Amino acid sequence: QVQLVESGGGSVQAGGSLRLSCAASGRTFSNYHMGWFRQAPGKEREFVAAISWSGESTSYTDSVKGRFTISRDNAKNTVYLQMNSLKAEDTAVYYCAASFRTIIYRVQGAYDYWGQGTQVTVSS
Repeated sequence: QVQLVESGGGSVQAGGSLRLSCAASGRTFSNYHMGWFRQAPGKEREFVAAISWSGESTSYTDSVKGRFTISRDNAKNTVYLQMNSLKAEDTAVYYCAASFRTIIYRVQGAYDYWGQGTQVTVSS
């Protein structure tokens, strides 16, 4: 079992920044890949970013490339999502997720454990 707890969400004006954190516990953190997803009101949950267990490989959805950065600290069992130049369309509940697959994926079905989510609201 893996437990994931997100934090760092909040309200910010367009152009601002937030850093989300996701603390993991349970199984060895460096054994699994991590991803961030988000769900806006009235929309389906979508992929945002993913990072391999070692941190060497990352993947981003096109809409956040150049603005968001995913990183991890295996010593602290934590994955981060640094979000800069935020836009109103980034407003959503953000979820972190853990995957035990052999490579990182952008699809929800590849993730085995999920956090409860943290709200990010960007006002224009």
